[in-house]
Amino acid sequence: MKPTAIFNWSGGKDSALALHRTQQQDQFHLHALFTSLSQAHQRVTMHGVREELMRQQLQQLGLPWKPLFLPEGVSLPDYNQAMKTAWQDFTKAGVTHAIFGDIYLEDLRQYRETQLAEVGVKAVFPIWQQDTTDLLEEFWRLGFKAKVVCVNGKHLDASFAGRDLDEAFIKDLPAGIDPCGENGEYHTFVYDGPNFKAPVPVQVGETVFKSYAPASQTADDDCFVANPPAYDTGFWFCDLLPGS
Repeated sequence: MKPTAIFNWSGGKDSALALHRTQQQDQFHLHALFTSLSQAHQRVTMHGVREELMRQQLQQLGLPWKPLFLPEGVSLPDYNQAMKTAWQDFTKAGVTHAIFGDIYLEDLRQYRETQLAEVGVKAVFPIWQQDTTDLLEEFWRLGFKAKVVCVNGKHLDASFAGRDLDEAFIKDLPAGIDPCGENGEYHTFVYDGPNFKAPVPVQVGETVFKSYAPASQTADDDCFVANPPAYDTGFWFCDLLPGS
């Protein structure tokens, strides 16, 4: 009997590739995909993707979804408690493993493993420490398609938001930017792939800039929880709209 797992789902390319590998390897029973969203804005934390688009994405994947809505500016202790409560509920349903699409960030991995150990859940990382250029080539080869929904203004300007994640996008990245944006340089929304029943129709809306207070005080995103910046951080968000 296969162990039961929750897949931690962002809706982006790393999650999509890790999920596809998990499905192909068929070593776990997937209880659900799990995503944290802003309660105030009904959007994925940090990525800014609308709840409606996430639901359409999960419908095309044909998998159950467990969203967790977090209050705006949730403190780190409150974030940890909310996550712990959610995982305790999952373990009552027989969940023993948590699957993530992380690649390189060792401190983030340690944070996840430490938090999950408190509720007796083991973390799994299907694409851990793999070459990011190779991962992108695999992503494209499999037929995945994605839009860039958020870019870190410290590294990229507004013109990168809303673009397709294709070879032209990668070639335009400045020197020193990880091809997969593993250091938080950019985030994506996957709208088609080999495990989709049909593409999720999307339209590119307006691009806006949002500045975050030093994240050591809040827990709006996992990448900040593990490695909070000491400076104000601004992001360009492309508002993806449901297509027709």
